Amino acid sequence: MNKNDLIVVLTGAGISAESGIKTFRDYDGLWENHRVEDVATPEAFDRDPVMVWRFYKERYFQSLDVLPNAGHYALVDLEKHFGDNFLLITQNVDGLHERAGSKRVLEMHGKLLTCFCVGCKANYKMNEVDLNPEIPTCPACGKFLRPDIVWFGEMPYFLEEIYQALKKVSVFISIGTSGHVYPASYFIAMAKQNKAKTIGVNFERPENNIFIEEFHQGKAGELLPELVKEWIGDL
Repeated sequence: MNKNDLIVVLTGAGISAESGIKTFRDYDGLWENHRVEDVATPEAFDRDPVMVWRFYKERYFQSLDVLPNAGHYALVDLEKHFGDNFLLITQNVDGLHERAGSKRVLEMHGKLLTCFCVGCKANYKMNEVDLNPEIPTCPACGKFLRPDIVWFGEMPYFLEEIYQALKKVSVFISIGTSGHVYPASYFIAMAKQNKAKTIGVNFERPENNIFIEEFHQGKAGELLPELVKEWIGDL
């Protein structure tokens, strides 16, 4: 890799699983024992906001009890080396990349650490609002707050910035992703189409493996520290 290369990294649930965060969806089709339709759609929130909030409060407090792992910190080192020529896109909502020290990170599916008002659209950090009520309310207007999570059927954040980066990317690295959640699953194909080198790091081969030139199989926390040293030329 050259320092003038634009490095774009995409991370998914696999990198956070090593910190103790449960993966996005289990093999039985349930999300932490809940049907996706019951906790991760706007319709679910309209139908039963109490249950949806209960689910996300549990996930929020769980995220506070875990720590970034070696994979997260290795990506911080990669960012420090490439500076403005580095972009980290994550499908994860746990905030672990930022807690590790990543600065140039786009959380395309939102974050557990924030919420917003369905009325006036004001944004709040979770630790700034009263989470004791079954449905937290906006301090400004009194309307319901909702978790700042991109649910199924909603548009991911930062898509324009991501697509612009994929037009100029030199090296695209996919880490801990299953390769089946659209539109993130298509990013590597876009990078490949734009002549980028594509690298994958995952416990098993993802569904979009056909677009990966160089694949490293295993846990991100175990592989990334050494891989990053190789990529930035420290070995």
